[in-house]
Amino acid sequence: MSRDVRRPPAAVWDPAQYGAFGGERGRAYFELIARVGPRDRPQSPGYVVDLGCGPGELTAALAARWPDAVIDGYDSSLEMIQAARAHEIPGRLAFGVWDVADWRPERPVDLIVANAVLHWVPGHEELFPRWLDALADDGVLAFQVPGNFGAPSHVLLRELCESPRWRDRLGGIVRPDPVLGPAGYLDVLARLGCRVDAWETTYAQVLHGEDPVLEWVKGTALRPVLTALGPSDADEFVGVYRERLREAYPRTSYGTVFPFRRIFVVATKRADP
Repeated sequence: MSRDVRRPPAAVWDPAQYGAFGGERGRAYFELIARVGPRDRPQSPGYVVDLGCGPGELTAALAARWPDAVIDGYDSSLEMIQAARAHEIPGRLAFGVWDVADWRPERPVDLIVANAVLHWVPGHEELFPRWLDALADDGVLAFQVPGNFGAPSHVLLRELCESPRWRDRLGGIVRPDPVLGPAGYLDVLARLGCRVDAWETTYAQVLHGEDPVLEWVKGTALRPVLTALGPSDADEFVGVYRERLREAYPRTSYGTVFPFRRIFVVATKRADP
């Protein structure tokens, strides 16, 4: 059954904008889930929770991967959950509004998935002990976070937010380094008694269309900024940001190359740490 325990999100999310590059965003999700297999959990999971599920298409793929599992997807964004509910399967797949920082399951979970959400949660490593307690023995925590906060897309965004024109309204809204590296997550979770597989991948993505990098960040990193500004100020901000992105990511004859680093972790709870 869906649970609606809502904390107002920090940004207003747009499922259509987020889904504009669904293939590129979904690739990391499927590569994460592909590493959850017999080595990590000999039996197929019976209960799966997808935290930060967004508009639900990827969560629905879990139902196809594990057809006997019951799956719940949660997100802090009402807009995302309204879109996700189109994918519900009675008795098998349900969605609800619930902030991942407050989430507490009603029964042991075999697999917790958190895809591209933890970088929005300050101090998210502090959630790991509670999440591991929520897992069944040999349960798995699988998550992926973007690791491109030093890339031009994010550096330029932070610089613009901290500029004299915008710092009073936007200063500090874009954090410089909200995630750990693979070794950092491995250390935290291994010390909690997990068997950990941690790695990173940089995707050399080729995007198409007019200002595709801007369109990408409009679905993610730019959302808090757009939420904080009124329409006219947002247009001014985006206009300057667009020009800087065009210089940082020039268009070629075959598209615009947008390198994107991602960090992956699959941590298995040991029955006897």
